[in-house]
Amino acid sequence: MEEREMALTPVDTKPSHKGRLSKEMAVYDLLEQLQIPYLRLDHEVTASVEACHDVESILGIHICKNLFLCNSQRTQFYLLMMPGGKKFKTKELSAQINSARLSFAEEEYMEEFLNITPGSVSVMGLMNDKDKRVRLLIDRDVLAEEYIGCHPCVNTSSLRLRTADVLERFLPYVGHEYTEVELTGE
Repeated sequence: MEEREMALTPVDTKPSHKGRLSKEMAVYDLLEQLQIPYLRLDHEVTASVEACHDVESILGIHICKNLFLCNSQRTQFYLLMMPGGKKFKTKELSAQINSARLSFAEEEYMEEFLNITPGSVSVMGLMNDKDKRVRLLIDRDVLAEEYIGCHPCVNTSSLRLRTADVLERFLPYVGHEYTEVELTGE
């Protein structure tokens, strides 16, 4: 895929297919089908929350930290959405979801269940989780925001979506519920 430079103005339409992966275009197609408005910003690769500060400023959002986790037996998988500036403490989350020994899940599970790669983890990947193997966990602070910032399954674009649209339209359509968690990061 060609490198993209950051645009200065977000757009509210999907891009042309040229140079785009099908999994990215599938996100835009689904958002259109569900009539969920969004702002899109194309940019260079952003593989971490820290690399997203300019994106946040331009879109007027806080990008979520999205962590793909599993238990030690690799039988339970979780997608955790939390504020980018908050520290992740395994013990704190484990107690809230009754799952001991959480760790970061291997890349192959991320690709198999969500059709995404490291650096591109996003709630949008749940549209690819047909067997419902991944449990969504959302920090209370993310739920309190008017908008959610996420990637469209690739880390060369970012989206601004209304939190209510994600919770009330997207998640029911893809057959996923969420569990609210409260992380202090301390």
